[in-house]
Amino acid sequence: MPSRPFLNFIRHELRLRGHSLKTEKSYLYWIKYFIRFYKLQHPQNMSAEEVRAFLSFLAVEQHVAINTQKSALNALAFLYNKLLNKPLGDLGFQHAKQGRRLRRPACLICYVTFSSSCKCT
Repeated sequence: MPSRPFLNFIRHELRLRGHSLKTEKSYLYWIKYFIRFYKLQHPQNMSAEEVRAFLSFLAVEQHVAINTQKSALNALAFLYNKLLNKPLGDLGFQHAKQGRRLRRPACLICYVTFSSSCKCT
């Protein structure tokens, strides 16, 4: 398995700052996705414009949910603001659309029986 000093550095910094294992895995996933998206360019050599384009790509092309896009944004903001000391500023990217909300049944009987004729609503 090849050594990845940059990703090991990120992992080490996340642990030093007390982030959870789930946050660590999520941040590393999005940072690796971002690096692969730009054909293995080092993030130090990229700017806020590339981050903006990546986040817009997630919303427009990949149709990710808004919270998924926020997870990617948080990972990249941590990378640039805290580790690379290159604040991103206002990105002005295309936001993902709000997820569809499902109608909740008014009562348990309506839910269990899938009754559309229930008088609860």
